[in-house]
Amino acid sequence: MNKRIKELAEQCWDIRLDGRHFDQEMFAELIVKECVTVLEQHHPYTTEPEVYHYAISLIEDHFGVTE
Repeated sequence: MNKRIKELAEQCWDIRLDGRHFDQEMFAELIVKECVTVLEQHHPYTTEPEVYHYAISLIEDHFGVTE
């Protein structure tokens, strides 16, 4: 695992009455949002920005994640 994935995973732990719990849904959502962020950061480097907007929309819709 790379450093960024480990950082995202650390955000997904919480304390419950029965002990520590890893929120898998939160982890998946954070990874999808990170992917969208990467695409958004590369948007200025393309001559066809609509392709990036379309890709971002597809990813968000597919996983049910919105900003």
